[in-house]
Amino acid sequence: MKKIYHLSACTTSQAIIKETGIAQKGFAMQDIKFEKMTAAQIDEMKQLAGSYEALFSRRALKYKELGLKDKKLTEKDYRQLILDEYTFLKRPVVVIDQSIFVGSEKKTVEALKKAVK
Repeated sequence: MKKIYHLSACTTSQAIIKETGIAQKGFAMQDIKFEKMTAAQIDEMKQLAGSYEALFSRRALKYKELGLKDKKLTEKDYRQLILDEYTFLKRPVVVIDQSIFVGSEKKTVEALKKAVK
């Protein structure tokens, strides 16, 4: 499976998609704002990433708004928050068979470029 979970309004996600050229390589693209992620999709991502926390974005505006930085969150909490609010998914998430690339860190993007070639 080759799939990208992204936001079309996120300039960082779009820059990574353009930089890696993955849009032209037959990847299924899911804009998570308009096509809500299913529990099964999030569970599959967790299996590849190792935890729901690895998929969770602390940069989301609602993270501060909801006072989550002051709470001790469990894996169950991370899963539910991502299911309830798409902005809590660290983006983009790229799945290539049994590999997953989560977020926009430079090392993640470099590894993704190598995997896409």
